[in-house]
Amino acid sequence: MNFPAHPPTEHTPQAPDTTPRWSRRAALGALAALTATPALAGRAAARTPAGASSGTATASSRTAAAQSAADAPDLGPNVLVFDPSMAIADIQAKVSDVFSRQESNQFGTDRYALLFKPGTYDGLDVNVGFYTHVAGLGLSPDDVDIHGLVHVEADWMQGNATQNFWRSAENLSVTPTNGTNRWAVSQAAPLRRVHIRGEVPLWNGYDGWASGGFMADCKVDGRVVSGSQQQWLTRNSTLGEWAGSVWNMVFVGVDGAPPQNFPNPSHTVVDSAPVVREKPFLYVDGSGAYQVFVPALATNARGVTWAGGPRGESVPLTDFHIAKPGESAADINAALAQGKHLLVTPGVYTLDAPIEVTRAGTIVLGLGIATLLPAGGVTALSVADVDGVKISGLLIDAGAANSAVLVRVGPQGASGSHSGDPTLLQDVFVRIGGAQAGRATVSVEINSSDVIGDNLWLWRADHGNGVGWDVNTSDTGLVVNGARVTMYGLFVEHHQKAEVLWNGDGGRTYFFQNEMPYDPPNQAAWKDGSRNGYAAYQVADSVGTHEAWGLGSYCLFLADPSVVADSALRVPDAPGVRLHDMVTVSLGNDGTISHVVNETGDPVNNTNSGISYLVSYP
Repeated sequence: MNFPAHPPTEHTPQAPDTTPRWSRRAALGALAALTATPALAGRAAARTPAGASSGTATASSRTAAAQSAADAPDLGPNVLVFDPSMAIADIQAKVSDVFSRQESNQFGTDRYALLFKPGTYDGLDVNVGFYTHVAGLGLSPDDVDIHGLVHVEADWMQGNATQNFWRSAENLSVTPTNGTNRWAVSQAAPLRRVHIRGEVPLWNGYDGWASGGFMADCKVDGRVVSGSQQQWLTRNSTLGEWAGSVWNMVFVGVDGAPPQNFPNPSHTVVDSAPVVREKPFLYVDGSGAYQVFVPALATNARGVTWAGGPRGESVPLTDFHIAKPGESAADINAALAQGKHLLVTPGVYTLDAPIEVTRAGTIVLGLGIATLLPAGGVTALSVADVDGVKISGLLIDAGAANSAVLVRVGPQGASGSHSGDPTLLQDVFVRIGGAQAGRATVSVEINSSDVIGDNLWLWRADHGNGVGWDVNTSDTGLVVNGARVTMYGLFVEHHQKAEVLWNGDGGRTYFFQNEMPYDPPNQAAWKDGSRNGYAAYQVADSVGTHEAWGLGSYCLFLADPSVVADSALRVPDAPGVRLHDMVTVSLGNDGTISHVVNETGDPVNNTNSGISYLVSYP
């Protein structure tokens, strides 16, 4: 889509219009100019030496001594492994070739992982395109030091970063050229376990737009400059400074976070993460053996996990089944049934049956935005009601036949407690339409208790292939039936009924970003009983305890701007149900949200500024 020619949407983001003389685009441009101060010469902090843990798994409870460097695993042709002994020109040529293929390949099928063994890489420019996963293979981020850039730009859309999806960088350090390392992204583009010795702009510059993102377990020595970012979650990180806000900036367990000051600026600050485990990652130990490190579960966590050395355990890659494109669900399930963990290499996997994870503690780790595509209306991924399963780094694409549920955690009626070792969903993304016509009633259903979700984007596509009200159909992005489920970074967009439906007690959400569907053809087609529209985030009347921080919901009813949503959020009036720091926006003033939560909060529509804040409910 040529978004600049369309009415303002989240994918052509606009700041609140407080000056009627200006266009909304000009208003955001002015805001961006004020917040994105150029990096100053010498701004980057002094370089931190690589940790003593380089190449050795000091926290490992298991070893893979039998595996020698000569037994390097076959990760397939789309995993490129680099060594500091290689010529930088050769590395650069390969990295640049991947970027040239992936810069604008928004709905293509190519997938890549670029992996760097411990050491220093001088003068390297890693521009990260679609479906590209860049990662270091050290035990500490500082074991891999790229003197250059690992960055995301929006040149392919003339500075508009609102479609920079499906890419990631993790477990490395960057000493950036000229002190600045840009990461201009929107959803499904996480920074994890990265140390940047300089400044990090989260947008493309004075003429750029950006729409949401996620950062966890990162250290930024300089400033993070949010610029035109509409919303962002920073979790368990250490920042030199944060500058900027638009609508919804949330910080959980962050050293160097700005003070709580919602809504002006819109900073929501939570002191610590109550329960969290960082994402598992691949690394190479001192003998050259590949292992997967699983960080320890933490409570009341603050700051990065790796500052004082690794805490967790290592699992040798010999304990994993290495899946490659072309394998069937039966092949993968046979390996899982034998007790193997699962490493999913880059590619698209067409499944005629669900991948079944039945063993407690199973690790399912995707490389290169590995993609599961269910056929015939099956569920793509099913997890039993067991302790400690870890699912990360996967994109699930809906198929042409409707799937009732794409990802299910625990069977319906699951009743076990897993508080000591919860299941994790990390960097799990669901897409309905966009790549092809797809249908799913529910994207993710969580029936188990104590599950942790960490950076989920559940997207019914608003552009691309196979998009339309009766084409890429989907009722709900997330259904939570389990107790004590915690979400960090929940992005859910464009579904056709209640987009999040929370039925379990004790739930917590830290940051919620939503866009209501753009395409209801009229009000009659989009009503929840007698109510106009559907809530973006709905907590069932039976729930007695629930708490959420930093919730944003936006409307843009392009097919019929007269469409109304009565409330963005619906929750029971119960003493244990509390919401903090909420915002609604009418994007381009096309459509109305009458209330923020229940019958509370000012409307947003074409007769006001298009934005409404509510600090707390009740």
